[in-house]
Amino acid sequence: MSAEPDVLAVVNQLRDLAADPLNRRAIVEDQGCLPGLILFLDHPNPQVVYSALLAVRYLAECRPNREKMMGELGMMLSLQNIMQKGTSPGETKLLASEIYEILQNSSSAEAEKAQAAASCRRKAQFFLGATNKRAKTVVLQINGLDDSTRRSLCEEALLKIKGVISFTFQMAVKRCVVRIRSDLKAEALGTAIAATKVMTAQQVVKGEDGAEVIMPFQEDSDVVVEQNTHLPDYLPEDESPSQEPHKAVTRLGSTQDGVSWLNTAANFLSRSFYW
Repeated sequence: MSAEPDVLAVVNQLRDLAADPLNRRAIVEDQGCLPGLILFLDHPNPQVVYSALLAVRYLAECRPNREKMMGELGMMLSLQNIMQKGTSPGETKLLASEIYEILQNSSSAEAEKAQAAASCRRKAQFFLGATNKRAKTVVLQINGLDDSTRRSLCEEALLKIKGVISFTFQMAVKRCVVRIRSDLKAEALGTAIAATKVMTAQQVVKGEDGAEVIMPFQEDSDVVVEQNTHLPDYLPEDESPSQEPHKAVTRLGSTQDGVSWLNTAANFLSRSFYW
C-alpha cells in the first residue's frame, strides 16, 4: 500500500474532526496537528492541499485559535504560496485567500482593540485627575520614608483611610501625592501616617508667591480617621474561577473517536514530515 492514500486519509480525517467546533481548540493546541496541516498545504497532490485548507478554515472559525495559527511557523507563507502559484486551482486560491484575510484581520483587530483600551485608560486617568470636582490632591512630605519597608507601611496606612482614591510615591524627595475625596480632611492622612510610629507627614502647599510651603499638621488634631473596614479580597492565582472544573461540555459519541483519531493523526504526522 502506497503512502499517498495514507496522507489523504489522515488529512481528510483531520478535516472532518475540525468541522466539529468542539474539536477545534484541541487540534490547534496539539503539538503535531497544526504543523502537520501546514506541511499538507505544500503537498504536490491538489486534493491533499484543498482538504488541508478546509481543515484550516474550520479551525480559523474559532477566534481564540487565530493568534496561534497566524504565529505558527510557515502558516502565512504557505497560504501566500498557494495564492500566488499559477498551478493552483481557482477554488483552492480563493479558499487560501479567505483564510489569509481572516488571520490577518484578526491580528489587526487585536491591535486596534489594545490601542482602544489604552486610549480609554488614558482618558479615564485624565478625567479622574483633572476634572473630578469631588476629589482633590494633597502632597505630603513624609519624614522617615527611607526605604521600601517604610513605603509599604505608608501604603497600608493610606489604603485603610476611607476616601483615599489613589496615591503616588516620589521616593527620591520623600513625598507622596494623594488623591482624596473633597470631603476628607488632609489631617486624616497625617494622623494615619503618624500612627505607624516611624513616620510623620507634613503638607506641601503653594504660597501666594507660588513657592512651596511645608505646613505641619496639628499634633493635637482631633480628626477622626474613617477606615475602610472591608478591603477587597483578590482571587488567589493558583485557584481557578471555575466552580466545577471536573465538568466539561462534550458531545456524546464523538469524544472517544475524536481523541483516538487525533492521536492517530499526530503519530502519523510525527513519522511523516517528509514524503
